[in-house]
Amino acid sequence: MIPVKLHFGYAGFCYASAEHAVKGDPKGKIKFHALWALIEHPSKGLILFDTGYTERFHNATRSWPHKIYAMLTPVSITKQDELVYQLASKGYQPHDISTIVISHFHADHIGGLKDFPEATIVTSKKAANHTLNTPRWRGVANGILHDLLPVDIEARLSFVEECKQVKEKHLGTGWDLFGDESLKLFDLPGHAAGQIGMMVQTQDGPFFLISDACWDIRAITENKLPHPIVKLFFDDWKAYKKTLRRLQQFCNHNPDVQMVPTHCMKTTDLLLR
Repeated sequence: MIPVKLHFGYAGFCYASAEHAVKGDPKGKIKFHALWALIEHPSKGLILFDTGYTERFHNATRSWPHKIYAMLTPVSITKQDELVYQLASKGYQPHDISTIVISHFHADHIGGLKDFPEATIVTSKKAANHTLNTPRWRGVANGILHDLLPVDIEARLSFVEECKQVKEKHLGTGWDLFGDESLKLFDLPGHAAGQIGMMVQTQDGPFFLISDACWDIRAITENKLPHPIVKLFFDDWKAYKKTLRRLQQFCNHNPDVQMVPTHCMKTTDLLLR
């Protein structure tokens, strides 16, 4: 096992309803930050997990029916918030990124893809096929904005299913991205078609980036689910609950693994300090 270095950041946020994120929570608006992760691998270079929002979101949602997306999830993002600008402040250029792992193709996870034209894009076949085969006019219903996709995305795609398989109790079959157990990918279906998460082995211990498999860590620790109204926007509600049960079992048997839901501020704020 080769440990890597892991860094987190936010690239914009949208507003969501607290009572929708966790059923029974007081009414009000909460921020869903667009989390990204940067992995420094000793031999594979710099890898990103998701890319957050960019100002392209506003251009992509100017007209109907895509404007509905912006109405449902009001987004706040500036140039200085964008991932590519944050990386530049650390001395990294777009060509320094060798690989981008995309958990799923919602706008807050792929907004920065166009900023890294030389990177290989790793995702699941189901996520890619669902996105590329969804007509533009139906994109909003599936959380997809085609204008955020690089024009050459099909040529740059690499699929997790082509990596070496691994087995993890409670999580099932996964894939070892580089064959060295540093980054392992697992299916986390339900919220979005083909969603994947990534287990990262660092010198400070393992982290499991679970994307939107849950929005709030209490879904795992206290079984507090979102309001059933979100079924309207989920790919598969039954699969979501099954994924959550797997994560609960895994967490109970692996307390040393830091679970990282993308939008859970009580979790992610601590990681950015």
